[in-house]
Amino acid sequence: MNSEAADACLSRIAAAIAEPARTRMLCCLLDGRARTSTELAVVADVSPSTASVHLARLKGQQLVQALAQGKHRYYRLEGTEVAKALEALMVLAGGPRERFVPSTPSRLRAARTCYDHMAGEIAVSLHDGLKRLRWLSPGSAAGNAYDLTRYGATELEALGIDIGATRALRRRFAYACVDWSERRPHIGGALGAALLNLALRRNWVVRDLDSRILSVTRAGRREMQTRFGVPFRQVIDARA
Repeated sequence: MNSEAADACLSRIAAAIAEPARTRMLCCLLDGRARTSTELAVVADVSPSTASVHLARLKGQQLVQALAQGKHRYYRLEGTEVAKALEALMVLAGGPRERFVPSTPSRLRAARTCYDHMAGEIAVSLHDGLKRLRWLSPGSAAGNAYDLTRYGATELEALGIDIGATRALRRRFAYACVDWSERRPHIGGALGAALLNLALRRNWVVRDLDSRILSVTRAGRREMQTRFGVPFRQVIDARA
């Protein structure tokens, strides 16, 4: 890109950020969590239709990305470079930003099932741990698909997951499923279901009889911390 084209590109990005409603949307997304257009409309104090126009502008300048999940569409920052640029601008502006505080009941937020896979803080931390260990890699399909690295497949096989059988199922193998309470991804698909079955089989978690809540056992706390680096808060009540 020559200097004239680069200047024009910079000007377009600056103009996209400069509109106050769009600025509020971007700053809301700095915590790394995804939001729906309706939520961002409230943050920006604009109508839902106006929010959609603003989000299309931000997406066109590669400042945000859209994640389609069921009937919902979530938005998050395009990447760490966007976050760094916004943080630098906020330092110049000298203004604080409000943090996102989930209102989900604590035990439901901590660990639960999402259809046939794990959700909540524990599942988001497990997702992050597997990426940190380099067991997960981007899938060949476009969007939010995941695959396993050779090392990751070997390690999960050693833990008791039949990767070949999991891949053979007539469903998506693995993908980033936006967590309802955390607004960050956990692992969905056949691999997510296999991880939940592994945790239940090894008694790392146990199901509540009358809800979607999962309770983490002491053994589960120890194993998931040691193997995957999953942190635990006091709200997750360990059982024997």
